[in-house]
Amino acid sequence: MQPMRELSAELKELLLAAHHKVKMEKGSFLFQEGSAAKELYIVLSGKVQVGKIIPDGRELTVRMCTKGDLVGEVSLFSSTPKYMLNAKVTESGEAAVIYKDTLEVQLSKDNKLALELMKWMSLQHRKTQTKFRDLILHGKKGALYSTLIRLSNSYGVRSREGIVIDVALTNQELANFCGTSREVVNRLLGELRKTGAISINKGIITILDLDYLKMEINCEDCPVDICNIE
Repeated sequence: MQPMRELSAELKELLLAAHHKVKMEKGSFLFQEGSAAKELYIVLSGKVQVGKIIPDGRELTVRMCTKGDLVGEVSLFSSTPKYMLNAKVTESGEAAVIYKDTLEVQLSKDNKLALELMKWMSLQHRKTQTKFRDLILHGKKGALYSTLIRLSNSYGVRSREGIVIDVALTNQELANFCGTSREVVNRLLGELRKTGAISINKGIITILDLDYLKMEINCEDCPVDICNIE
């Protein structure tokens, strides 16, 4: 989801008028699938991965949330009283807590802000749709290649060699974004290194041939506000 710096001043003010703040410890959860959906969170520092545990034990990571991101927004105005996903803390930090019922009342009184938030949530839905599209149409390879492209849009830093993905992710974390196993990601990354499309140094991936990744999955060149990992 777009960071809060891209929202209007009025909606920022509304969301930041949080009830209280909580410390986030790495490995803990802001919420878990099936628990009562009573709160939303704004990440003030640290990182949170939003995803789901697949019945066979694998994880599917849908979003990686950082400073300024809203987490748990899909529960707004929902008849489902429980969270459908997990929000796992992967880097310790702090989050502001907003009570769902309180925010719903405030939004119901201001149609302009409610509409802006709806557009914001619609954008997040479109991002999720494109991720599942890549996974379904192109399988595990497509899921990994599109994840690398999205990471380059969110965290890419251009260098002489290529685009450095300036965030350290383990192969297991990459696998979680693809809904596959670490072994599959190991093999696919090895193949990409052999073709010269990427290089890896101390866990940091540099994309050397972005066009190759895009060509392999018939990339539609979606705008960056959709094609990102957040």
